[in-house]
Amino acid sequence: MSEQQVFAQPGASNWLEVGPGNRRRVLIHTPELMQVEFGFDRGAVGALHSHPHVQVSYVAEGSFQVIIDGVTEVITQGGSFIVPAGLVHGVVALEAGRLIDVFTPMRQDFI
Repeated sequence: MSEQQVFAQPGASNWLEVGPGNRRRVLIHTPELMQVEFGFDRGAVGALHSHPHVQVSYVAEGSFQVIIDGVTEVITQGGSFIVPAGLVHGVVALEAGRLIDVFTPMRQDFI
């Protein structure tokens, strides 16, 4: 049995550019759960997409227009949203900001 990572120190993972003004870094994960930080410049878009994972997101900084299954709402620092598996969703950064996303199961495509 391999040893499971249970701690992640700041700066332990590298940022990956995923689109104009949009970057991510995997903070920590198990096969069942993954935490990812996304950074957005003002106006950057997290394009509409879907995936089979349940996602919960926390707005650590900034303000985002969030679209989930055709419904749009502005979520600001300290707010959260849940994306059920399979629903089309995306965001637009109304100002520079960061999202902390948790996925279950982990996103193998992010590793």
